[in-house]
Amino acid sequence: MLPRKRACEGVVVEEETENKNNIGTAPFPKKSRNTADSTVNKSNQNFSSCSNNHSSGNLVEGASTMALGDSNPPDIDEDLHSRQLAVYGRETMRRLFASNVLVSGMQGLGVEIAKNLILAGVKSVTLHDEGTVELWDLSSNFVFTENDIGKNRAVASVSKLQELNNAVLVLSLTTKLTKGQLSNFQAVVFTDISLEKAIEFNDYCHSHEPPIAFIKSEIRGLFGSVFCDFGPEFTVFDVDGEDPHTGIIASISNDNPALVSCVDDERLEFQDGDLVVFSEVHGMTELNDGKPRKIKNARAYSFTLEEDTTNYSTYEKGGIVTQVKQPKVLIFKTLRESLADPGDFLLSDFSKFDRPPLLHLAFQALDKFISELVRFPVAGSEDDAQKLISFASNINESLGDGKLDDINPKLLRHFAFGARAVLNPMAAMFGGIVGQEVVKACSGKFHPLFQYFYFDSVESLPTEQLDPNDFRPVNSRYDAQISVFGSKLQKKLEDAKVFVVGSGALGCEFLKNLALMGVSCGSRGKLTITDDDVIEKSNLSRQFLFRDWNIGQAKSTVAASAAVSINPPLQIEALQNRVGPETENVFDDAFWENLSVVINALDNVNARLYVDQRCLYFQKPLLESGTLGAKCNTQMVIPHLTENYGASRDPPEKQAPMCTVHSFPHNIDHCLTWARSEFEGLLEKTPAEVNAYLSNPSEYTNAMTNAGDAQARDNLERVHECLYREKCETFEDCITWARLKFEDYFVNRVKQLIYTFPEDAATSTGAPFWSAPKRFPHPLQFSTSDPGHLNFAMAASILRAETFGIPIPDWVKNPKKLAEAVDNVIVPDFQPKKDVKIVTDEKATSLSTASIDDASVINDLIIKLERCRKILPPSFRMKPIQFEKDDDTNYHMDVIAGLANMRARNYSIPEVDKLKAKFIAGRIIPAIATSTAMATGLVCLELYKALSGGHKLEDYRNTFANLALPLFSMAEPVPPKVIKHQDMSWTVWDRWILEDNPTLRQLLDWLKGKGLNAYSISCGSCLLYNSMFPRHKDRMDKKIVDLAREVAKVELPPYRRHLDVVVACEDDEDNDIDIPQVSIYFR
Repeated sequence: MLPRKRACEGVVVEEETENKNNIGTAPFPKKSRNTADSTVNKSNQNFSSCSNNHSSGNLVEGASTMALGDSNPPDIDEDLHSRQLAVYGRETMRRLFASNVLVSGMQGLGVEIAKNLILAGVKSVTLHDEGTVELWDLSSNFVFTENDIGKNRAVASVSKLQELNNAVLVLSLTTKLTKGQLSNFQAVVFTDISLEKAIEFNDYCHSHEPPIAFIKSEIRGLFGSVFCDFGPEFTVFDVDGEDPHTGIIASISNDNPALVSCVDDERLEFQDGDLVVFSEVHGMTELNDGKPRKIKNARAYSFTLEEDTTNYSTYEKGGIVTQVKQPKVLIFKTLRESLADPGDFLLSDFSKFDRPPLLHLAFQALDKFISELVRFPVAGSEDDAQKLISFASNINESLGDGKLDDINPKLLRHFAFGARAVLNPMAAMFGGIVGQEVVKACSGKFHPLFQYFYFDSVESLPTEQLDPNDFRPVNSRYDAQISVFGSKLQKKLEDAKVFVVGSGALGCEFLKNLALMGVSCGSRGKLTITDDDVIEKSNLSRQFLFRDWNIGQAKSTVAASAAVSINPPLQIEALQNRVGPETENVFDDAFWENLSVVINALDNVNARLYVDQRCLYFQKPLLESGTLGAKCNTQMVIPHLTENYGASRDPPEKQAPMCTVHSFPHNIDHCLTWARSEFEGLLEKTPAEVNAYLSNPSEYTNAMTNAGDAQARDNLERVHECLYREKCETFEDCITWARLKFEDYFVNRVKQLIYTFPEDAATSTGAPFWSAPKRFPHPLQFSTSDPGHLNFAMAASILRAETFGIPIPDWVKNPKKLAEAVDNVIVPDFQPKKDVKIVTDEKATSLSTASIDDASVINDLIIKLERCRKILPPSFRMKPIQFEKDDDTNYHMDVIAGLANMRARNYSIPEVDKLKAKFIAGRIIPAIATSTAMATGLVCLELYKALSGGHKLEDYRNTFANLALPLFSMAEPVPPKVIKHQDMSWTVWDRWILEDNPTLRQLLDWLKGKGLNAYSISCGSCLLYNSMFPRHKDRMDKKIVDLAREVAKVELPPYRRHLDVVVACEDDEDNDIDIPQVSIYFR
């Protein structure tokens, strides 16, 4: 269900003076964890209507259309949650929909956690806080404004958080929590609680039946911690979220142990100790019993079974081996037990392997400081820092044999100075981590954090020594940030000129973070954001600055407006331009040269590479990040310190050969790739070709005649077929077309294939043709009693009618009437033909084969097309259908899923539902709010460094994280490759600049002065100079820019001040030297 504007907010009132024992026992029922059943004790509930005034009760709810105690979770809105469903699956989503969560402490961390849970779609989120909003809070909480100062934090957060997802009940709790109230929740999160109280609550949650997941997390400046306890025995149903690995069997030996070999189509991903099941094995059918079997000696294409197959039947052919994923039971310790014996800490940075035990001590020392002095340490106060260090030292001494040798007073001093501050980047990062842990607790999906995680980013601090006075508050919304970094860096942030490329999920999070940090909020600052996309419904589950009433609007404009509402002084300009060579008149030299930093929030590699090249050229820092489901990565590209983004690339994804997709599929991905290709050919490309012909027949036919190839012949055949043999004038014609397409695809083509290559066919080497991974197909028999067959006929006929502009009758959605219409279609008999060529070459790139009579066939087709055109109305045009995956009412996915599943039946491949088909055919990138939030938090911690300046390579961090495992891997970036020549050195970051519009001779002399002999100079693909060509010596006294205009025909627009040339050089010993790009400034 989408968020929507609300007329008013409801209120739950409970008298504190009476019935104290019942405080907090409603508004929602207690349910067993991981179940969806619930009951309501209405006697404990007292709701006022929306017309009532707010009373001074302790629970306030945001308006929601979801009734309390609804025993059935609502249906999953697949349009809204499609990207999240791709990560979690339906079962996990259902468990989330039945889960009630408490988030206590509504400063920056609490609101980030709540945001991620509301976007994920839990049943309810209760916000608890007894404190009031202060100006200090505005540096980390995106829902607070200055108008909220003095209000209760939880109450002030409800309405804006409710807007994120109206299917989630958002409540506030403003009084002191009791243990009994915790029984209403499946998971409770505390972000601002004393250690004593946390131990008390955790003991209760741990011993409760069923256990209540307990999470304690804190942000203290640049330091953060998480503790998780999900109970005495917690079952993880899926430890990593990955699909079970599979392999196609090539052979199985009759041995003890048995050796199983698989085809080398893809490497096996099995590990020793995995359990697997076998299916479709011919010959050794004893293995098809569905029993999980343990494997060992796992290799790239083989493994052994811990089983004696000596007396089994002999293996003949076929077979699929599939990994069986096992649940895992974790035994958590309580906070009380684990404080003195925390076990293994989850590491994030191996250069800080000794840091977690120290931070475990530091957080306990801070709790001691606050409990005794009833306040936080003051930023910049050496006395307070020494007090905290003393507390830490005392605790350390009490540990006996477990005490630390060095408590690192310098680090504890940093810890003390920033202890009161909740920084937005830290809150974003930990909000993602903790939000994911809550999802794990409520669903059993993914491996929980077990049990402590500590993190710091002290490298983000300015490199210069700061005066204690620089940390003092200045009565601004940035005081918390100033208390950590000082006022000088704050000024740099406010004056920064930042370019954010992309305004999707990453872009929304970045804008929120930047606004809260005060980036580009000064009079000299400017933030430019660009995105050429518009908002769709599926964006709303993670692109949290958008609402349902924004659907169809420009992403960048809406996001910029939302960011300004978070921090009004933000100087932001929103553009709708794609960043690329075609928009270099918008993003010109002056634009790039004026930037402080570039932040990528893109979703494709090509755009990233272009921005990377621009940043490389103009020597600007680029902060790069990306997400894939629960995984995220960040890469810092810092001028002269690190390699650039394009310096290393992932290998290209393996593509299935064309012949496999079209004739020999062996998995559902092949079927769906074929189905989408057919959809686009039938409903988009062919109608578009028809329109191209009808719009300008002579130009179109001339182009086809001039091409004269197999592709031109195929195009003309499709156009003629569409306007003649398959032309539709009534809806009944469309039904006929759909029924005959079924016959063609799933009956006739298969009959032809198995006629050309019968089951006993052999290759030229004598090996069986139908050996793994090929699967022998069988034709289908159409039946109106098969829902899959009938649904395909309905969806295909509706879309065919749309392309011809034929009205769609209501009766088509009546299965009985549709079946009658389909049964009336006359299906001609089919006889396979001899000498039909079917492509089997895996290297073939086209299924069209050239013929010596292509030209005459093309001429005949042009004559036939002219006849068809003459009988058409002059205004006749078809309506091409562009595939749109995110509209479940448009029948696009019905056709694609139908095509794929019928083809899967042909080849005995397991079918998939429409949602799974959408993920694969729609090439949907799995995405969740938690990993997005974490990635942007990590990047913004690096932004402090990039804008502060003076940091070394070892201060920066690249990160790969997988919240499902969980895994955090941070490392310093790779430096750029250095090229040396004589006493000079340079990297890819360097660009040699010549001012004053030099001549060719001046450039050659300038290089000669560096000990370099230029033998070739080119501009684009044209050669301006080569020492081997005598005539090129006549160009020596010409300006290089004039040569570029005359020889290379370069057009230099008015905004362009320079020209780039590539120079090939050698030294005096004739060794080639790679030199930087040379820029010739002529204006």
